[in-house]
Amino acid sequence: MLLTPTDHTLIMIDFQSQMSFATKSIDAVNLRNNAALVAHAAAGFGVPTILTTVAEKSFSGPMFSEISAAFPGQAMLDRTSMNTWEDAAVIARVNEIGKARIVLCGLWTGVCIVGPALSAIDQGFEVYVIADACGDVSDEAHERAMERMVQAGARPMTALQYLLELQRDWARTGTYDMTTSIAKQFGGAYGLGIIYAKTMFGASEGH
Repeated sequence: MLLTPTDHTLIMIDFQSQMSFATKSIDAVNLRNNAALVAHAAAGFGVPTILTTVAEKSFSGPMFSEISAAFPGQAMLDRTSMNTWEDAAVIARVNEIGKARIVLCGLWTGVCIVGPALSAIDQGFEVYVIADACGDVSDEAHERAMERMVQAGARPMTALQYLLELQRDWARTGTYDMTTSIAKQFGGAYGLGIIYAKTMFGASEGH
């Protein structure tokens, strides 16, 4: 079943400097770009989103500014637990939001994403993982973590797929400009294509 803006909770986990330093499965530029795309898509479509950090003040540093900029004024839920699903404040917020579907992304795939993914699946939640908005200390670590989650029932997807799945139809004019604006800023070559087409000959999807 496809995701909609109203049927899931997005949890963005530990996009912090200290965690990114050792991330090798994806370069820092792509990681920041994809995380920003996800954050701005969720904010734009009004997806209930939990932003959580680990040891923010004492060790790992602040959440990526591209993410916090999408949710101005939203508090980070700082944890000591590696498994987000074992943090009381996070679970209280998940229960308050009350969605049966969970979308996860963050650092590192094999620890801070596997933990909540498997725990949530065990409790009956439907879990999606945005694979290219996650990273780990090696390609092997990331790939084995993704395999483990998929084997347990998690659904993998990508950052751009997440944005376009929320839009779904270019005839949805209320969010058309927002979606293409996010794509132009964070959508890599696809975004460049939108800029070119609109600039050179006024192209517009769905028209």
